Amino acid sequence: MKESNQRRTWRDKLAVLVESPIFINTIMIIILINAALVGIETYPDVYQGNQNWFYIADRILLWIFTVEIVLRIIAFKPSYRFFKSPWNWFDFLIVFAGHVFAGAHFVTVLRILRVLRVLRAISIIPSLKRLVDALLLTIPSLGNIMFLMSIFFYIYAVIGTMLYQDIEPEYFGNLQLTLLTLFQVVTLESWASGVMRPVLEQAPMSWFYFVSFVLIGTFIIFNLFIGVIVSNVEKADNMEKEAADGPEVTTKELQKEIQELKQLIIEQKKDGNR
Repeated sequence: MKESNQRRTWRDKLAVLVESPIFINTIMIIILINAALVGIETYPDVYQGNQNWFYIADRILLWIFTVEIVLRIIAFKPSYRFFKSPWNWFDFLIVFAGHVFAGAHFVTVLRILRVLRVLRAISIIPSLKRLVDALLLTIPSLGNIMFLMSIFFYIYAVIGTMLYQDIEPEYFGNLQLTLLTLFQVVTLESWASGVMRPVLEQAPMSWFYFVSFVLIGTFIIFNLFIGVIVSNVEKADNMEKEAADGPEVTTKELQKEIQELKQLIIEQKKDGNR
């Protein structure tokens, strides 16, 4: 029993350690160092002459991340609860993939995996984690908006191909090219000077086609996307606040019940004395 209590105390101390700001900030600094090394590798003059040093640094960083994951798994009681969180799965798989492809010395796959480790910053920083959670909440809601936008794009693509196929075959030669052109237009990237004005010279009324597409596509549908995302960000914040307030509410209720029990015991003692 004593050994069990000592083991429990040791794991409790480990749990406090892995959740401490010092530990989290240290891992965050290591992630940033990893990101800096990956960025430096993109300079051939630096990388070509120091490949072995980059490889050794990557192995050291990978094993630091491995030790971190192992400590976090041990800190959970029981340990399998670590894998109940999608973010923990995300961290584990990135580190595990680094070991799987460790034999691929200096190949492109390994270098790409090094870049993916930078994504672990999302799981370390709570505000980023909340933002990604909110974006994931928007996926079901965005289905109808995506369907509406697809219909809208298809209608304008068919009309544009029919009207301007002969005028600008480079942009409206077939349905696929027109869809790509409309994507460029909806991003507002050189749509007026690069796409509309050459067509406008031969089809003066084409302005209505382009302007109406920009108004509907950019200012209405895109705003629907923004509205859904903002709404879900607020929902995620409210869910987090409710989760944080939950234990406080439970504690208050327990205190109230304890107070009532004390009062009941006092009254029973008074009745017994009588």
